[in-house]
Amino acid sequence: MSAEPAAEWHRPPPEGYFAEDLDRIPGLPPHTELIDGSLVLVSPQKAFHMTAVSVLEAGLRRCAPPGIRVRREMSVVLGPRQRPEPDVLVLHADAAIDHDATWYPAEAVLLTVEVVSPDSEERDRERKPQLYAASGIRFFWRVENAGGRMVIYAYELDSTTRQYAPVGIFHDRVDLRHPYEITIDLTEIDRM
Repeated sequence: MSAEPAAEWHRPPPEGYFAEDLDRIPGLPPHTELIDGSLVLVSPQKAFHMTAVSVLEAGLRRCAPPGIRVRREMSVVLGPRQRPEPDVLVLHADAAIDHDATWYPAEAVLLTVEVVSPDSEERDRERKPQLYAASGIRFFWRVENAGGRMVIYAYELDSTTRQYAPVGIFHDRVDLRHPYEITIDLTEIDRM
């Protein structure tokens, strides 16, 4: 019996990977992210994670005014060696991409949402917010699991410091005026 050859992505180049590499590497697992030039493989998601993403995607879409789109499972190119995949993102409808695109440019994105999972705590709480802020994405939400209930930590970019400042913590209901009028009943997670 012969051993299978290692997938190309098992042998990273000495300089690391670049954003465009994610579309060219054969056999790369779905939802692989690029953080600081390194591939980040995503673990299988738990029910809380998928349900929270569904509630937020539906709520953000329901509130979205014309000219705004809500997406999931699409990556964002933040720089040559940065291509994370937020759990949910809100963007301008006129983002210049075609139907075969696998990513959005950072300048098209208004809000990124990360639902924290055990394997992504450090990335979702620290590194990704740093990257999103540095690339000028104005709003960021971090979603934590509090005993099966969502807690949303909402942030807005301070354009002077290029860091996020907290704008609210939401337990049962999100009620915000930016990036647009948003009201979401977070207890919907109990009914899904």
